[in-house]
Amino acid sequence: MRLFGKTLTATAALVMTTSLALAEDVEVLHWWTSGGEAAALNVLKEDLASKGIGWVDMPVAGGGGEAAMTALRARVTAGDPPTAVQMLGFDILDWAGEGALGDLTEVATAEGWDAVVPTALQAFSKADGKWIAAPVNVHSTNWVWINKAALDATGLGEPTTWEELVAVLDKMKENGITPLGHGGQAWQDATVFDGIVLGMGTDFYKAAFVDLDPAALGGEQMAEAFNRLIKLRTYVDDNFSGRDWNLASAMVINGEAGMQMMGDWAKGEFLKAGKVPGTDFVCIRFPGTQGAVTFNSDQFAMFNVEGDAAKAAQGAMASAIMNPTFQSAFNVVKGSVPARTDVPNDAFDDCGKKGMADLAEANTSGKLFGSMAHGHAAPAAVKNATYDVITAAFNGEYADGAAAAAALAEAVAAAQ
Repeated sequence: MRLFGKTLTATAALVMTTSLALAEDVEVLHWWTSGGEAAALNVLKEDLASKGIGWVDMPVAGGGGEAAMTALRARVTAGDPPTAVQMLGFDILDWAGEGALGDLTEVATAEGWDAVVPTALQAFSKADGKWIAAPVNVHSTNWVWINKAALDATGLGEPTTWEELVAVLDKMKENGITPLGHGGQAWQDATVFDGIVLGMGTDFYKAAFVDLDPAALGGEQMAEAFNRLIKLRTYVDDNFSGRDWNLASAMVINGEAGMQMMGDWAKGEFLKAGKVPGTDFVCIRFPGTQGAVTFNSDQFAMFNVEGDAAKAAQGAMASAIMNPTFQSAFNVVKGSVPARTDVPNDAFDDCGKKGMADLAEANTSGKLFGSMAHGHAAPAAVKNATYDVITAAFNGEYADGAAAAAALAEAVAAAQ
């Protein structure tokens, strides 16, 4: 059997045919509500519709997914879980630990997922040897998106170091625009800080956010990282508090702000606005981080559901998500890169090609790290503890970076 140009094994074909014959509609809880995100989600909806599977939408706005997880907890507590839930990192493993997730191993084995999904992702897609979630993409978070006209107006090049970044931001400020488009939400503050820490060295990032080394969390390097975060606050406009990330992207798109430090989902907003990489906007790694990548991965976790039709729908949806052609089509729109290593880059723009190449390089060199800010470096309790300190530092609640670093070490220790 051939599907989307790929040859399926007889077993995979049988699993898919059976799933399609029995499948009912899928109810999907997610937080993809911005323009670019909704356009990407449509690719999946249409793909399932072509197979006769209806989509019952359950969107819960909020870019970091916290509100969605609250809504999910209420549904599960009531004994009425959705078919599938968009989920990140340790949240997946937490639900697996509660015994709440279904088993996708049959379809995963039939389609050979183990051979094509990077090991770093499988750490969150599997529990106790069973596949419990289907990864849709790999997002990398250490990006900076720059309005090209605003950059050209500075007379400076693309910044590759912290000092060059400050020089560009200063010049943008002189030119009368907001240098840094940003939304004052904890996960956005943490995304910026992730880049700062990674830019100070991959060994430092791993020690602090993966190994949770107290000396790294509370030491001089972390104090300097917080001083840099406090410096970046001076380039943000006064109305940043509570602003959604896509509205900060719109500031850069419209030339009201010079740049945004955000994961590659921001690219989806630029593309939806008709902007062209290299012509209208520039994509660079956070200065000092080229060659290293922090990532998160949107996955659809499948909950325990009753009935063969509901389980068949989950299998069919998981199979659709993991199809190479879908992975390409979805990620071209979303701004991310495929969760499979065998998807060609032909359909991707320059930023997408760079993202795929950077991911491959970081994976090979051992510089691919789960993002602290996006729940892929440490469990939720630790992540939330770092959020509190980072946001407090960004809002000027500590005397200096050293005080913030001391608070971070204390908060992480208490959260473990």
